[in-house]
Amino acid sequence: MSERRVCIGVIAGAHGVRGAVRIKTFTENPAALSEFVKIVDEFDNPLALQVTQVRQGFILARIDSVTDRHAAAAMRGNKLYVDRAALPEPEVEEFYHTDLIGLVCETPSGEDLGRVKAIHDFGAGDVIEISGSKMIIPFTSTAVPEIDVAGGRLVVIPPETSE
Repeated sequence: MSERRVCIGVIAGAHGVRGAVRIKTFTENPAALSEFVKIVDEFDNPLALQVTQVRQGFILARIDSVTDRHAAAAMRGNKLYVDRAALPEPEVEEFYHTDLIGLVCETPSGEDLGRVKAIHDFGAGDVIEISGSKMIIPFTSTAVPEIDVAGGRLVVIPPETSE
């Protein structure tokens, strides 16, 4: 697995007595988990998944090496990853969070504000957390007018501060 892996889900718990698991997915289409050829856990152990049902907000799946409820319950909290190269290229004006993490944030005049530390969604839309500062920037075209993933930078309009 490359260092550029992307978390596509997390095992939320056991389902039933035969070892099925509930998985909260981080993919646009939850059923897409079954399309990935190589899924690994956080320790790079390969997992062969068979999606059995798609439910609101999660999927039910079988993992070849898990045969009973106790083994499924023990997997709770395990994150599932795929190599970034296995993901389709995003559409224009769409971005994978993993591609933005670490990009330099600078003002239109070139002042370095830090790097993208994380992208959060607390319910009102995505916001960008910038390392080395206490700034949280809305991830909108107004606040982030330029995104240059290949060039490794974002142009950010910092919020007005009143002192």
